[in-house]
Amino acid sequence: MFAWSFAPPPLRPPPARGGPRPAPPAPARARSRGTGNPPPPSRLRRALSTHWYAWTMVAPVVVVIGVIIGYPLVRGVYLSLTDANERNVARSIGVNHMPATYKFVGLDNYADALTGNQFLGTLGWTLVWTVSCVSITFVLGMALANILNRRIAGRSVYRMALILPWAIPGFVSVFAWRFLYNEDRGLLNKILSGAGIDGVPWLNDPTWAKFAVIAVNVWLGVPFMMVALLGGLQSIPSEQYEAAEMDGATAWQRFRHITLPGLRPVSTTVILLSTIWTFNMFPVIFLLTRGGPGEATQILVTQAYKFSFEISPRDFAQSSTWGVLILVLLMLFAAVYRRVLRTQGDNW
Repeated sequence: MFAWSFAPPPLRPPPARGGPRPAPPAPARARSRGTGNPPPPSRLRRALSTHWYAWTMVAPVVVVIGVIIGYPLVRGVYLSLTDANERNVARSIGVNHMPATYKFVGLDNYADALTGNQFLGTLGWTLVWTVSCVSITFVLGMALANILNRRIAGRSVYRMALILPWAIPGFVSVFAWRFLYNEDRGLLNKILSGAGIDGVPWLNDPTWAKFAVIAVNVWLGVPFMMVALLGGLQSIPSEQYEAAEMDGATAWQRFRHITLPGLRPVSTTVILLSTIWTFNMFPVIFLLTRGGPGEATQILVTQAYKFSFEISPRDFAQSSTWGVLILVLLMLFAAVYRRVLRTQGDNW
């Protein structure tokens, strides 16, 4: 038999009252300085050493994006601070090269744009256009997604037919609608005249032209919204609907308390993307009405294009100013949108 004895460690006497207290342990970086050991690597260095292969794969994409997007963005911001136009930029006429003579004007272009009626008026219609298109597209996409999520005969055929507008190139769809809207030979007015109704000047009246461009953009945007929301609906467990139905919940209650909360992650993303796309939807406006009649359907991006390519002399500074303002507005919207989602408890 062995007798084991455990002796308690010696107790350190407490420091005398009023005497010096023991110094707290020094941090690792300070201790390494005293001992001559190298300091611990920074967070960026640890990330580079651990995930070097990921950074290597991403580097070419970053370089390409920097060249394709970064340089034009920086160049546009610089031109917005000058008075550059077609007459004072650098250009070559035959063998003669004429240097640039435009000057730096600071924020004068932004002040002129924000205090003028043209920018504010165009911004107002752009907001109406964006909100109308996104709202109608979301409602129709939600309705169609709920219908196609049920077991109905010919569901695959309906899905393919509704996705078809998304598969057709955008400019082809716009030209087809332009033919339908033709006041003299268009199919829509032919149908109205057959019913004894006078033809509608779809693209020649400011009010009708606004309805026309909204209808075309909604027709183009519904397939994307429907497909995205249909995928979100199929990710909701069917057991939740079965349990709610057994508890006596109505169809509206199931939609409100199960479908809408289940679609929130998808809805927030598609609404943000649809808003950005619609705000910058150049092809529909340009190919259908070219901003007309007059300036009735002109949105910010088509007006910026008009400054740079249609008016004479072409105003590159004003076009760049409007482009920068469009970017700032979309960044502010994305920031506010994300903040609102965070207050609602969504991690986006």
